Amino acid sequence: MTKTLFCRALIGAAAISTLILSGCSSVALDESVKAGTTRAEAEAAQNARRDAAAAALQQKSIFFDFDSFAVQATYLPVIEAHARNLIANPSAHVVIEGNTDSRGSREYNLALGQKRSEAVKQRMQLLGVPASRIEAVSFGREKPVAVGENEEAWAQNRRADIVYR
Repeated sequence: MTKTLFCRALIGAAAISTLILSGCSSVALDESVKAGTTRAEAEAAQNARRDAAAAALQQKSIFFDFDSFAVQATYLPVIEAHARNLIANPSAHVVIEGNTDSRGSREYNLALGQKRSEAVKQRMQLLGVPASRIEAVSFGREKPVAVGENEEAWAQNRRADIVYR
């Protein structure tokens, strides 16, 4: 009887050890394929992210609110795409051209345009682009893309343009 109890205890301990060790599997999981997602769906999602990044890279202007140099959250993906592009291409350099609308003095607009270009430059630097590859300049109100004295034209001119050299 003692021998039977000992065997059962030994078998039970072996079963528990097996269960515990199987929970510590060292098999690497493909994190891009989540539960309930097929490989085709995961590839489609990855392609969509790649297409979104390419579209963001095509956009070269960051727009600002009136009298502001704060980068809006909607433009962060654009800046991130350009930063990734600069990191991937070490010989590339950009000039960030700050612009303003026609309201305000020449001096004020030059200073505001510089703050806008510096704000974009700082975001790129935070993402890992060396400062030596980014030049921030201001054109103030001297390079409008829209002519007119109305909100629509002013909104198009309050921007920082990313120009590759």
